[in-house]
Amino acid sequence: MKNFEEQKRYERAKERVDELKKFYNNLFSYVIIIGFLAGLNYYQNEWRNPWFLWAALGWGIGLAFHAVKAYRINPMFDKDWEERRIRKYMEEEDKEKQLWE
Repeated sequence: MKNFEEQKRYERAKERVDELKKFYNNLFSYVIIIGFLAGLNYYQNEWRNPWFLWAALGWGIGLAFHAVKAYRINPMFDKDWEERRIRKYMEEEDKEKQLWE
């Protein structure tokens, strides 16, 4: 039983590391591509019309949501929260079954 628990903990830790890795890759891509677009925008019109900010804003909002999920800032994204809710609903269903039996 202890080996099974250890395996589950390892899998959860691996999933968390994978989430963080995806976030860092997304952040790195954001910095490189938005930097390139800013340079291109400056080359074209010296920021008289800073159109690259629209791309930075849109992608930045998505990046912020990705950070919330990766760092588990919101407990609703947490896997433990999901598992607790599932167990709670299963227990409620079992109680309802017992009442009708």
